[in-house]
Amino acid sequence: MNTVLILGGYGAVGREAADALTGMNVIVAGRNPDQARPIPGTTAMRVDATDPADLARALHGVDIVLMCAEIDNVRVARACVERGIHYVDVTASHPLLTGLERLDEPARRKGATIALSVGLVPGVTNLLARVCTDRSTSQTEELLIGALLGSGEQHGPAALAWTLDGLGTLQGSWSMRFPQPYGERVVHRFPFSDQYTLPATLGTPSARTGLCLDSRLLSRLLSAAGRPAVARLLHRPKVRALLLRVLGAAHVGGDGFAVTVRCGTVRASFHGRRQSRATGRAAALLIRRLPGLPAGAGHIEQLVEPVAFLTELAAEGFALDLGDQLG
Repeated sequence: MNTVLILGGYGAVGREAADALTGMNVIVAGRNPDQARPIPGTTAMRVDATDPADLARALHGVDIVLMCAEIDNVRVARACVERGIHYVDVTASHPLLTGLERLDEPARRKGATIALSVGLVPGVTNLLARVCTDRSTSQTEELLIGALLGSGEQHGPAALAWTLDGLGTLQGSWSMRFPQPYGERVVHRFPFSDQYTLPATLGTPSARTGLCLDSRLLSRLLSAAGRPAVARLLHRPKVRALLLRVLGAAHVGGDGFAVTVRCGTVRASFHGRRQSRATGRAAALLIRRLPGLPAGAGHIEQLVEPVAFLTELAAEGFALDLGDQLG
């Protein structure tokens, strides 16, 4: 397993993963590689993943595909499985993950692994959730997940659009304690996929994931988006286009992030700088472990031992706390 094709590889996450996969043959692919800044030690390839013939050409001789975009993910994964190619996806979209889960049986027959929920949210949050449920004395506690993301980090148009689409789609907010310097913050429920998949993979009764931003000003937008009238306004084409331009140009806040999970009296957290780096490094670490993983489709918490994986990831310059017991 030496050749890795990264689709959407010129985005922030793909670049971080490519940088971390030293010693492997890494092909960074996108529709316009000539317009992107080169990544040392990698090969550039123009690939239109929506074109079956172009995709088939790109998959020739590839052992692993890392998907860092949302472009026909299920069809791309199916093409990989048909060729016995391992597939890793960082998407946070629950509908996409549901479609990818259905490829479990074909992947088993072909000896291919489909690794899902590989990143920060979902990904690190899934592993923290498994740690908390394993250490909880009660099997009836709800999982509460909080994600504090840096609003000053540079994000691509697709990531901004996905975030805007999620505003106001779920109701509810609650307070969660994040590592310093953030402290107690109110999070607003957001459609990250982990809350939908974890009850099935961990056997917990329910899970909720809430989002806040390091900028309290922008966090108020999350709160306001929960009102039906505001949510409808945000999704009007002209208002949406204006917001995307403003969010793409303005960098209010920093690049720090923190995720925390609570299950009963057990709490665990992970934090650092640049969530795109955390996602890319988590994906690269999972790719290096693929030779020992079972065939079929599985979420990250089903594929790796959480404490060992999180500890190795934290060594990349992040902070991990697995020992917080609430009073």
